[in-house]
Amino acid sequence: MNNRQIKAKNANGHCGFHCIKIKNFGVTIGDTRILEDINLHIHCGELTAIIGKNGAGKTTLIRAILNEIKHEGTIEFKDIRNNTYPNLKIGYVPQYLNIAKNTPTSVYDLFASFISRVPVFLCKSKKAETKIREQLRKFEVEDLIDKPVCDLSGGQLQRVLLSVATLPTPNLLILDEPVSGIDRNGMELFYKNIDYLKKNDDLAIILVSHDLKFVEKYADRVVLLNQTIQKAGKPKEVFQSEAFLQTFGEDEQIGSND
Repeated sequence: MNNRQIKAKNANGHCGFHCIKIKNFGVTIGDTRILEDINLHIHCGELTAIIGKNGAGKTTLIRAILNEIKHEGTIEFKDIRNNTYPNLKIGYVPQYLNIAKNTPTSVYDLFASFISRVPVFLCKSKKAETKIREQLRKFEVEDLIDKPVCDLSGGQLQRVLLSVATLPTPNLLILDEPVSGIDRNGMELFYKNIDYLKKNDDLAIILVSHDLKFVEKYADRVVLLNQTIQKAGKPKEVFQSEAFLQTFGEDEQIGSND
């Protein structure tokens, strides 16, 4: 692939430098088949949204990608020349972070525990603090560095977790219902941060979401899941498909007047 082809890929919405291939994923728990024949190509510079009803297997798929549960299939991380890289770096933002009220852990403590080899209770590193402040600034939460994590609002916490998950920059960022319980303004700000990452960093993004309006607005590709992939493509293509209608019904259909 020459430079002209790479630039063409850039113009079409993803960088073209690498692709993550999820091949033949399947999960069986006990006698129940949860996922079957999952094949996905996730490109850097693109946001791929996973949608589906409760029980469709979305969380199971995320846990399988994170290698938290036993599964069939493989993940390949390839570059533009089809070379395979052995180490796929994954960043993860969970739906919830359970922190007891009145826990004194600050945003700095939380962040430093991930990036520093020195226990945070021993000393506060100026070098680590500078790095943390720079990263938090990207997501407009630098002023929260000394605030207890338990006192953060839902939107503040998710942006802090996004800051942690993207330092260093991963190859794949996974967002599992990251804006549940966050108000509309917080959701808009969070997704603007995601859009910034997508456009400025060489990473691929998988988003699990029930908010179809935001999926339509921000996703490059949508995957409709129900044990296996029912439909995949651009948002408009998926939202107007028969598979989508059968899953969500006419009340949820969006984008049909575009």
